[in-house]
Amino acid sequence: MPEHALLIVHQDDMGMRFGGDHPTDQRRHQLAVALCREAGLLEQAGVAYEAPPPPMPDEELARVFAPAFIRAVHRYNDTPILAAAPEAAQWGIGGDNNAYAGMHNDSALVSAAAGAAADALISGRARKAFVPAAGAHHGTHNRAWGFGIYNETAIAVQWLLDGGCERVCYIDLDVHHGNGTQWIFYEDPRVMTVSVHESGRHLFPGSGFPQETGAPGAEGSSANLALPPFSGNAAYRRALHEFVIPVVEAFAPDAIVAQCGVDHHHADPLAHMLTTIDLYPDLWEGLDQLATSLCDGRWIAMGGGGYNPCVAPPRAWASLAFQMIGQRIEGNLPERWRELALILGCDTPAYTWTEDTPPAADPDRDRSVAQQVDEAITRSRLCLSPYWPSLRADM
Repeated sequence: MPEHALLIVHQDDMGMRFGGDHPTDQRRHQLAVALCREAGLLEQAGVAYEAPPPPMPDEELARVFAPAFIRAVHRYNDTPILAAAPEAAQWGIGGDNNAYAGMHNDSALVSAAAGAAADALISGRARKAFVPAAGAHHGTHNRAWGFGIYNETAIAVQWLLDGGCERVCYIDLDVHHGNGTQWIFYEDPRVMTVSVHESGRHLFPGSGFPQETGAPGAEGSSANLALPPFSGNAAYRRALHEFVIPVVEAFAPDAIVAQCGVDHHHADPLAHMLTTIDLYPDLWEGLDQLATSLCDGRWIAMGGGGYNPCVAPPRAWASLAFQMIGQRIEGNLPERWRELALILGCDTPAYTWTEDTPPAADPDRDRSVAQQVDEAITRSRLCLSPYWPSLRADM
């Protein structure tokens, strides 16, 4: 039996520090883990909390990323002003990923946490692992992208493969397409990438369409569901049960890595979706049951997007950790956690786990969205059905 039912790998200073008014905010991870602590999760039998190992060495990062890219990150880390030159853009440095002294170590530290989570599953030391500060998923082999330098989700997947897993499924629920992880493994039939996201017609990074199904030799290993803007709880429940679960069941992985971004929450400033906080426990339960039925419970969960740090991410990710030990938590939030949230600058922290003011009702909008969701699910399943006939059977 594993030593730990759940391993949480975290320390409060983890994460990127792009500064200024950049949307990334370490409070979302800090408050999630603090809520786990104040709600008693860390005291439960079988739950372990560990700080990550030191930042991942370059030779380990090179198992996923091009050595020339790693050298470029060091260059702009050591002399950030050089990132003002046009050639920095070829490495994805600048703009969303502005250079600063320390950016290499910050990203390599979260990468080390992702690798440690995978190592724990491979060794049998833990059955499940949670890395709240991880979840960067846009970066490719040779380019930083989308609020991240090194792609930590790809680190976890590669470490599982290198540790002996024959088939790994990557599930991405962030509102943005998990493009980097998809392209890194697009030619590898051992990895299935499954992404549910707002359509690239309306949102960064402009990819993730149903026709992206895997390269020759890895056909059917990439699955994308592009949802319309203003999709809410009903759309995401359908996405889970009519797309994610049947696709992953068809692939039958040895382990799952899940990016659990909640930037599809209606109060998030970077997208156009309308989910509410009471949806997320249902999503986490579905992922946990999927891992239990297919992988002997082996899965790694990561945070990801969520850019209103005081609203959805802390409660969503704390409830995720509870679900990973088979518990659904409800009721009032611990008062000590609310006090901490106030200290960290949250003006009106919630009183309960599911407190939320839903978006205004719009029956015409919701009918249109429901029809578009139905069409999107049908289209995505049809694109994959030549490789996974079970997806056509119950349409």
